[in-house]
Amino acid sequence: MVDLDAAIGFVMAHGDAVERARLSWLCTRTPPAPETLDWAEVGQTPDGGWPAVWAGDVASVDATCFRLGELDDLGALGRPAARKALDWLAARQQRDGWWEEDPALTDTAPAWARPGDPEARYHLTANAAFWLSVAGLDARAAGPLDDRVGGAYAGVVHAAARALTDGLAPDGTWPSYLPAGWLSAAVLHLQQAYDEAARIRAVLDERMRDLSPADAAWLAATLRRVDVPAAEWTLVAARHRLAATQRTDGGWNSDDGHHFNVHTTLAVIRAFR
Repeated sequence: MVDLDAAIGFVMAHGDAVERARLSWLCTRTPPAPETLDWAEVGQTPDGGWPAVWAGDVASVDATCFRLGELDDLGALGRPAARKALDWLAARQQRDGWWEEDPALTDTAPAWARPGDPEARYHLTANAAFWLSVAGLDARAAGPLDDRVGGAYAGVVHAAARALTDGLAPDGTWPSYLPAGWLSAAVLHLQQAYDEAARIRAVLDERMRDLSPADAAWLAATLRRVDVPAAEWTLVAARHRLAATQRTDGGWNSDDGHHFNVHTTLAVIRAFR
């Protein structure tokens, strides 16, 4: 069993002010202080995106999706900064339904975000489509009223879902990095493309025992965010994987160094509370 009390204690002991505010929202829906929200939104470009640490002053699709995840943990997707970021993401979609990073980032972007790379294109499209799908109804002020998936961005996410589906192989594999699998499965689940989403989850099931704790946490948080039932085998398997990898201090290891261990632990809490 995942020890959520120990996980909460780990975040309280090691998290910064924003991370502790994320914990409070996830556990008790306590609204963050205004200064905490201001800090969480710092660095946004005038166009609406956020730069990555490797991107200089150029806004990044990958970094903007990461920041939207943090704002989601603060209950802040309806704030102006998040709506502006979602508008920026929607405007960055290419006419064929895909997303890519700005060509100016070609020499600095990591492999999963490199402009012109098909695997990066699929990954970024799954990530951007996920956040536009789940946050669209919180962003009504940014576009016309629309009760479809994605709200104001319904057409954008539908086009992205078609592109992602076209890239799937018959056996459920996808031509990209591992996280693109659970992000695509979530997007397609919301589009009621249940067969395609189930084929992807079957592939993820086979790979679960080899997932890092951070990937298992990201997978579980993503699928629960779109209301995939907790009793689905993919999520049951993720719980087993996370129970087996929880540390004695209550946290989980990040793939990006110990500074992100609290972020990984928050993803577990999001998934299983």
